Amino acid sequence: MIVVVGAGLMGAATAWQLARRGHEVTLIEAYDIGHRRGSSHGSSRIFRRAYADSLYVRLTGRAQEEWRELERDASASLLRLTGGLDLGSGRDPVGLAAVLAVSGVPHELLDPDEAAARWPHIRFTGPALYHPDAGVVDADATVAACVRRATELGAVVLTGRRVEGIDVQGAGAEGKARVRTDDGREIIADTVVIAAGPWLPSLGLPVPLPPLRVTQQQVFHFRQRDPDLLWPILVSKDTTMQVFGLPSGSDGGRSPAVKVAEHDRGTPTTASTRSGVVDTSSRARIRDFVRDRLPGLVPEPVAEATCLYTTTPDEDFVLDRHGPLVIVSPCSGHGAKFAPLIGAMAADLATGRAEPHPRFRLDRTAREAAETHP
Repeated sequence: MIVVVGAGLMGAATAWQLARRGHEVTLIEAYDIGHRRGSSHGSSRIFRRAYADSLYVRLTGRAQEEWRELERDASASLLRLTGGLDLGSGRDPVGLAAVLAVSGVPHELLDPDEAAARWPHIRFTGPALYHPDAGVVDADATVAACVRRATELGAVVLTGRRVEGIDVQGAGAEGKARVRTDDGREIIADTVVIAAGPWLPSLGLPVPLPPLRVTQQQVFHFRQRDPDLLWPILVSKDTTMQVFGLPSGSDGGRSPAVKVAEHDRGTPTTASTRSGVVDTSSRARIRDFVRDRLPGLVPEPVAEATCLYTTTPDEDFVLDRHGPLVIVSPCSGHGAKFAPLIGAMAADLATGRAEPHPRFRLDRTAREAAETHP
């Protein structure tokens, strides 16, 4: 028996991967499937191949394959490719292009005039990197598809039950875990996969977690002036701001819109104390950015929302096993694109098919050694 705690993107994907391999799975979620209290809701998340770190470039390639496998298995359209742009001196389009070239990822490095001719609705102030294998993931549809398929394949899904404690019984490979929920239920599992997102730091696990910082972020949706334009995803970084943008999907309303938000400057919080109130200073900064850099959008948001980031100091993921517990925290605001791959990696850890990648271990010393000697 394998218990998965948390039915956000990562937990749902893990339950799907385990169930399709024939394992007995119980998925526990404190709220309803698709709730909006954490980090996995909404119709739009970025998928991209452009990373300065070759490890993540390789992982995005594997993730793209897993997305297509999930789509085939669930008979659902979840990842839509739009192409992607990287802009700004802090984003270093030239350096990103060099990494993609070594990794064999198709891309183009464009000067400002070339980029402006192709995307006149965006203002370019320097070189831009374009790569076609970027796009938009529908997070809501992904969670729903994974949970549906896991259920069809035999998984038990328990909703509205909060995990109050996880106790390790025994030691080493023979150890088991007892999961206690707020309705008095106790489940004895061979392995427990904990994909609790921003609730992870407050679970009181008998595991040496790295420092995790939870922040409330906000996103804003802006109407397209030309509803027929096909917008790429974009990531822009300079000395003052880190901004991302992507087609909104249904989150932006009936007319085509683009979601724009700051990647940094979140407000520290916890999963239980978040205010849910949009930061007005962030709204003002993003509105100014849209007015200055995205002339193809009407610079007044038509919708806005908050969500949560859970961030490690180095923005690497946490994906490791400790006795009968598997900790899954592919966080730091860039994990959603990897969801079906993270599910496969977590399933491998849960079933003993693979060792954790050194960069993603709970042990900080091992992770730092891997960074020094990749």
